[in-house]
Amino acid sequence: GHDTTASAMGFTIWYLGQYPEYQKLVQAEIDEVFGDDVTRDPTENDLKWLSYLERCIKEGLRYSMVIFKVLYQFAIEWRIQGVTLPNNLTVMLAPILSHRDPEHWERPEDFWPNHFLPDKGSARHPFAYIPFSAGPRNCVGQKFAIAEEKTVLSWFFRRYSVESVEPFPGNRPIPEIILKPSCGFPVRLFKR
Repeated sequence: GHDTTASAMGFTIWYLGQYPEYQKLVQAEIDEVFGDDVTRDPTENDLKWLSYLERCIKEGLRYSMVIFKVLYQFAIEWRIQGVTLPNNLTVMLAPILSHRDPEHWERPEDFWPNHFLPDKGSARHPFAYIPFSAGPRNCVGQKFAIAEEKTVLSWFFRRYSVESVEPFPGNRPIPEIILKPSCGFPVRLFKR
């Protein structure tokens, strides 16, 4: 999971570099938790207080799905709209379709962390957001990945501000083994 987590963090940094208003909110939250101490390692308790950062991470995972395809194998025969799908059929899903579906997302084509306000998630279909897959074979490391991203990004944004150099559409996501941007994550760093 190191490559997927690194790519997800890169997308989050890159998007926050495109949306300075969100970046300022992330930094204000981090400053509230850590104060002026840029050297202290975050504790598990610190991470619990970084809810806005977590919303930005989740929105990055929604907006640019690092794992862009998911394979499922049917355990039983399904009949959907008059079509029979046999037992053991393997299907490939593209979660980006549900991640950008206007039926589930208020602003599906925008990077908007408010998609993950607590009251919005409870009304959403459980399969509308599946960056770690879903069901009994979902990613066992998803909680660890989010904690790792919050740890690294809280360290990063305590020290730096960023500005994206190559925003969309010039730097578009391309599917390799995982989703990566065609031009990498070009940003300018500014020491805080």
